[in-house]
Amino acid sequence: MRIGETAHGERARWGKPLEGVRVLAAEQMQALPYATQLMAHLGADVVKVEPPSTGDSGRASQPALRDRDGRAVGATFLRNNLGKRSIGIDLKTEGGQALFRRLAPHFDVVAENFRPGTMQRLGLDYAAISAVAPRTIYVSVSGFGNLDETPYANWPAYAPIAEAMAGLYEPNRKGDAPPPVVVAGALGDIASALFSVIGVLAALRHRDRTGVGQHVDIAMMDAMLAISDMPPFLWSMGAPVAWAAAGSLALCSAFRARDGYFVVAVFREHHFERLAQAVGHPEWCDDPRFATREGWAAHTESVIRPALEAWARDKSKLEAAAALCELGIAAGPSNTAEDLAADPHVAARHMLLEVPRPDGERDMLVVGNPIKMSNVSEGPVRSFPTLAEHTDEVLREALALPEDELSALRRQQVIA
Repeated sequence: MRIGETAHGERARWGKPLEGVRVLAAEQMQALPYATQLMAHLGADVVKVEPPSTGDSGRASQPALRDRDGRAVGATFLRNNLGKRSIGIDLKTEGGQALFRRLAPHFDVVAENFRPGTMQRLGLDYAAISAVAPRTIYVSVSGFGNLDETPYANWPAYAPIAEAMAGLYEPNRKGDAPPPVVVAGALGDIASALFSVIGVLAALRHRDRTGVGQHVDIAMMDAMLAISDMPPFLWSMGAPVAWAAAGSLALCSAFRARDGYFVVAVFREHHFERLAQAVGHPEWCDDPRFATREGWAAHTESVIRPALEAWARDKSKLEAAAALCELGIAAGPSNTAEDLAADPHVAARHMLLEVPRPDGERDMLVVGNPIKMSNVSEGPVRSFPTLAEHTDEVLREALALPEDELSALRRQQVIA
């Protein structure tokens, strides 16, 4: 689906569930911007507050392209800011801080993802905002949280740090080799974003009943513990925490087909029996080497891989996976970006949006809204904003600022 279009059908006649909800976001990079982009997909009016000279630090990421205003704008920004408006306010100035506090009562949600203590130093923390806007929901996303004392409170954190500290990496470490650190995908950011949206929706519902706002505090490490919960759980049960390592228990690995790899996950005995039959080795069912799930793992490389890859040699990775799925065995192709761009599921679910590039090159493909609802249509979605594109529009709309005051704030370098 192309930016600006609406998916047709019965759902197109309904409004968006968050229409009327206004979000003021002092945000950067990915965790919070992805959360507010989800809210924008659901109909919220998201106003992004950016430093006037540099903008959201995600604009400086790579790869980058030239925006409509001639500035370089990076991939992290491009994929997390569809449907938003941008205003340029220098929050390091007293005038900028005062302007932010004036804006807060006109928004249902104030959101920030700076390191704990930053907003307090600026006079823009929950205590300061709730004093002028007691109904406003204030959401914070940080590495280790704001509401409770923690020894990591002042640590900076990107997604791989939270993922490592929550125990995601160690189960996949082999011997004395370092654990694999995977930055692609930013699970820590996206999981934190999802919990942020859940928290905001719950707080809005609570406000409907009580009339008061509250502070929603999301720590990336907490989000990753919730996503990964098995390592501490298994450890407390006395089970081997190495369960998650591919091939350490049961059969879970990638196998080569004609055009790439497909992943097979077999965790139950009847599925192993079906796999043995499918690849032409029914004798495995009576082989003492495969009597236990640990045995499947121990002999994956020496016995199972050669047989499974011989079976798949004349099949595409999609064909091999489909054949196993027909037997009830969990399998799927290991997809490349090109595979996903052509995938019929992705197209049917509108999970890649075609966003025109300002430099005239071929359209970018940006991830769409994963939240599907029976009475809500897909789209239309606005493109990402240029830096401070909507400053005057938002300030006139929210505060009814006259031209002379806008000019004065611009002369004082409070706004851009």
